[in-house]
Formats: sequence, C-alpha cells, structure tokens
Amino acid sequence: QVQLVESGGGLVQAGGSLRLSCAASGGTFSTYVMGWFRQAPGKEREFVSRIRLTDPGADYADAVRGRFTISRDNAKNTVYLQMNSLKPEDTAVYYCAAAYGWTWSRLQDNYHVWGQGTQVTVSS
Repeated sequence: QVQLVESGGGLVQAGGSLRLSCAASGGTFSTYVMGWFRQAPGKEREFVSRIRLTDPGADYADAVRGRFTISRDNAKNTVYLQMNSLKPEDTAVYYCAAAYGWTWSRLQDNYHVWGQGTQVTVSS
C-alpha cells in the first residue's frame, strides 16, 4: 500500500507562490493517478487537480486553472503542485491522494490513499 506525505505548505502573501510536494513510498508510484484536494475552514474538501500516470494529462478545477500547475516525477515518486498568484481564498489544508491507474476521476471516493495534509495560508 502506497503512503503519501505532503510538504511545502506555509504562510504567503496574496500574489505569492508556493510549491507543494507529495512523496510516495511503499507502492509503485507510476501506476497511480495522483490528485490534489483542499479543505478550507468550514467547507467541504474539494478537488483541485489531478494528473495521469505520465505527462501530459492534467485537469484543474476552474478556481485554480491558469494559476496552479500539477506535475509528477515518477523517478522520485513525487507529485508537485506549483501554486502561483495565490489568493486568500486559496487558504486551506491541501491533501494529495492516489487512485488506481485505471481511474480518471475528480471524485474523492475514487482515491483510496490520502496524505495527512499541509496547511496553506494566504494573507491579504
């Protein structure tokens, strides 16, 4: 069973950038579709982005398209989320998740492994 650990969160001013990383261990990373989700205070967790087994092949929520970029390095068992032009409404705990390779979905229920989350706070 793959395990996921996120890092890279922090406090940033509006307009700034952060890069989140999600390191996988204990499984065959290249066989998983990887996704990023986020949960803001008082809100339900929502889809942010997903990436297929190999590039290209990415998908973004409307709220982040054009500002966020997902990528993966299968040699390093890591998926990244580059976040630019951050806004206060991007403040949330960000989670990475893994789904079996035949899955191509935005639905959380289709992702069977989750990281512990990393906090991103964007100040205005």
